[in-house]
Amino acid sequence: MVDQQLLIEEAKKIVSQEDVKYVVGYKKGTYGFTVSPSYAYSPEYVENFIFNPLCTKNLTVYPMLEEKLPLGRDEKEDTRKIGLVVKGCDSRAIVQIIQEKGLKREDVVLIGIPCTGVIEPRKINRKFPDVKDVEDVLEEDDNYIIRFNGETHTIPKNELLSNACKNCETPNPPLYDVLIGEKVDTPEIQEFANLKDLEDKKIEEKWDYWEKHFDRCIRCYACREACPLCYCIECMADSLTPQWLRRSVNLSENTAWNIMRAFHLAGRCIGCGECERSCPVNIPLMELNKKIEKDVKELYEYTAGKDLEEKPLFGTFKPDDPEEFIL
Repeated sequence: MVDQQLLIEEAKKIVSQEDVKYVVGYKKGTYGFTVSPSYAYSPEYVENFIFNPLCTKNLTVYPMLEEKLPLGRDEKEDTRKIGLVVKGCDSRAIVQIIQEKGLKREDVVLIGIPCTGVIEPRKINRKFPDVKDVEDVLEEDDNYIIRFNGETHTIPKNELLSNACKNCETPNPPLYDVLIGEKVDTPEIQEFANLKDLEDKKIEEKWDYWEKHFDRCIRCYACREACPLCYCIECMADSLTPQWLRRSVNLSENTAWNIMRAFHLAGRCIGCGECERSCPVNIPLMELNKKIEKDVKELYEYTAGKDLEEKPLFGTFKPDDPEEFIL
């Protein structure tokens, strides 16, 4: 488990620096098993910082969503750094954004946390419905120890672990300024094993499968808002000149939206699972993302967000790249 006091001490040091604007971490939510982002503008605000298996949110979205108001006369832009608490996948997102020049390395101070996986909110809420106040959630060996209403429950980790974490290759942040605790061992996984059933389907079965899911899409764009790599100033889904997508919510437009977004993340998705986690109608978006990630890895030997010195997938060219698409 993460040393909470060490996390608080390091966050206090960082937010006390003159060149740091604020630090974003996690705090206990106001209801049930929720954990909320916490903005610390000064050391006293850091006291509520926590880190436990409920900390699912990818905080990387916040530097990209920061509102930059128009400057008044004689005002100067606030160029101070932003501090972030990052898990392995979160740190990969920062690496990818820096590669794409969405951020500069000097824009952020990263508090890295080795991660052994987070709890999937839907799973724990199904297991313990209507829980209003949670005392603590700990990980011990291969179990989660969950305390609420004066009771302690021991649940096998695999029952509640996020599906994205079951296929995670990067539990340790590849980029950080301060690391809280020791690095954890990288688990042995059968990469992309969860795609076998999907890939074994016939083309007609695949279409029926995705048609069923895309037909449920309500085009709320929660997937886009939760994704750290969806940071375009204007999304194609919102563009009117030209209009890439109609406003109507139907199977055709829903399919166009979901496929367009998946391909926009080709060679960029870092596998945090936030899109699928935020979807109110439970579309298995990570299956789509993982399939494209698998193809990119097999064709170009490229994995997003692992090496700060590496160029983005579409910013590179190799003479031996496959060119079957050229007639």
